[in-house]
Amino acid sequence: MWSENSVQSGPRFCETAPVTTSALYRDCARLFMVGFPGTRIDADFAALMDDGIYGAILFKRNVGTAQETAALCREVKTRAGRPFILSVDQEGGRVARLRGAPFTTLPSMRELGQRGDVQHLERVGRLLAHELRAVGFDWDFAPVLDVDTNPANPVIGDRSPSREAHEVARLGVALARGLEAGGVASCGKHFPGHGDTTTDSHLTLPRLTHDLERLRQVELVPFRAFAQARLASVMTAHVMFDALDKDVPATMSERVLARVLREELGFDGVLVSDDLEMKAIADHYTVEEAAVRGTLAGVDLFLVCHHADVQRRAIEAVVKAVESGRIPRERIQEAHRRLEVLSARFAHPAEDRLATLGSAEHQELAKGLDSAFVGKDPTEVMVAAR
Repeated sequence: MWSENSVQSGPRFCETAPVTTSALYRDCARLFMVGFPGTRIDADFAALMDDGIYGAILFKRNVGTAQETAALCREVKTRAGRPFILSVDQEGGRVARLRGAPFTTLPSMRELGQRGDVQHLERVGRLLAHELRAVGFDWDFAPVLDVDTNPANPVIGDRSPSREAHEVARLGVALARGLEAGGVASCGKHFPGHGDTTTDSHLTLPRLTHDLERLRQVELVPFRAFAQARLASVMTAHVMFDALDKDVPATMSERVLARVLREELGFDGVLVSDDLEMKAIADHYTVEEAAVRGTLAGVDLFLVCHHADVQRRAIEAVVKAVESGRIPRERIQEAHRRLEVLSARFAHPAEDRLATLGSAEHQELAKGLDSAFVGKDPTEVMVAAR
């Protein structure tokens, strides 16, 4: 059994000996985080674990009571026998996989953000981390850094803490710092900004026509602050940004990811894609093309959340692209380096922390935050989307 002090590095390319096909497959599989059906490990998921995937994301279909969820997380981590990251969308408000006692039902981020209190938002982050760690999660895909500028937006809206860019930056960074202080990786989403779209990328491919100056004054402001705070990860948006790249969505664009996020904003954490099975991608590109072009653009880790055959096709496409020389091996090494940094800090072994739910520390973190909030979760809108 591994411990927090024995985090293993991912596979590295050998500088002198040729890389075997199986070793290369593991190198490329490490760039993927997958979803799986049900509340137990199935054969497809087990095989992908054995082949070296980085981790897994859990959805409503995977979680039950706190005890059942903790048992599944322990089963997965024990089965992996290595640092294996488990992630979840636990934003509060409409988007929360863990619901009902002993978990805290949080208000929407809009409601929490209206107080404008960074200490309050940091406590929310610490509370989220406490509850997630209790059942075995390492990574929370929160906070939303999209600026809530469009009342007609069908997917962001009250998931954002504010309609003002600098407030989103201030409050989003505070929540992320709370999460990471509590031992859970944060993820700012959805770069470079999904807040002003009128369509939902789960269902179609949105396009924004704002000029570059507008993007720098609004959409990019929270992500610049997130990068400067050196927080763990950022998630891409499956959105077209005409001022940056008229040809492909941000997830597949080197101009957006390498030039803007990495070079202009200075972000050097893990860059994770939104789910490649969302219709914004799946209706316009093959998963093979999306995975290869995304890797070249600078994505370090791909979410493929629903179907094992799609997950396999995506991994195999990256393998073939490395073999052909289309993807430089240095690009895979670069992704591994960032993933290893995240694992070293946030990959926790299977552990029993359920008793901390309801403890005095938990109650103090949750004081005054509980809500009766209900709302439709746009990330569970369809089977093949997140």
